[in-house]
Amino acid sequence: MGLQAPSGGGKTKSALLIAYGLCNNWEKIAVIDTENRSSELYSDLGNYQVLSLTAPFSPERYSQAIDTCLAAGIEVIIIDSISHEWEGLGGILHDHSQMQGNSFTNWSKLTPRHDAFVQKMLQADAHIIATMRSKQDYVLSEKNGKMIPEKVGLKSIQRDTTEYEFTLVLDINMNHRAKASKDRTVLFADQPEFVPSVETGKQILNWCNPPVDDEKEAMEIARVRHKIKYCATLPALTKIYNDYPNCQQALLSEFTKRRQEMTAAMNNRKQ
Repeated sequence: MGLQAPSGGGKTKSALLIAYGLCNNWEKIAVIDTENRSSELYSDLGNYQVLSLTAPFSPERYSQAIDTCLAAGIEVIIIDSISHEWEGLGGILHDHSQMQGNSFTNWSKLTPRHDAFVQKMLQADAHIIATMRSKQDYVLSEKNGKMIPEKVGLKSIQRDTTEYEFTLVLDINMNHRAKASKDRTVLFADQPEFVPSVETGKQILNWCNPPVDDEKEAMEIARVRHKIKYCATLPALTKIYNDYPNCQQALLSEFTKRRQEMTAAMNNRKQ
């Protein structure tokens, strides 16, 4: 999932609370911190892990940090933030500005690097919460008969298409209240603004792992999971999805992961 907000909107604390709701164990939560260890300001919440990432903020170093967390058995990885991978020192835009030659042609060298980082997030065997800074602006709002300037968040600082990769994206305003701008879970779509909390993480966890009613259903899910794992083609995967409608929600993340693996493999063969 993605959390995007202007500076001071509460991205880090919101991510930590949601993460705890997802795993109920602070020691299984890690923050990949690109904000000068600012995540440690919330150490009173629990004994979570912090991996400090400094410049250069290349997509490869982000991917290495994710691998480090996975090797340590981390269940929820918070990447705070992925905006540096795009706009920070050593990030994609910085590298593009340093390249000689045709600007358009140079993107053919940078885009695969960024895409590889996105795929690392999507295919990681852990929950991923990525925060993104959003550009700021001010609007005039009427309060008690007076026009008061209010800071608002605008577009996130990342590649335009990045937020579409997430299952869930929450926009957090300066009052620390969130609203879903993208929601495949349908848990928060069209809902009023809310303050992200541990309960938010529990709701997402229940969606990821819906309760199984009986042993027969559990056995069917296990059979379909085996079919997904050893499925060889995209048409075959689509057929499995359509043949087992009762398993679609329970195994959505596994269908998605397998589809992404096969798509990446096909793209590599074409290259």
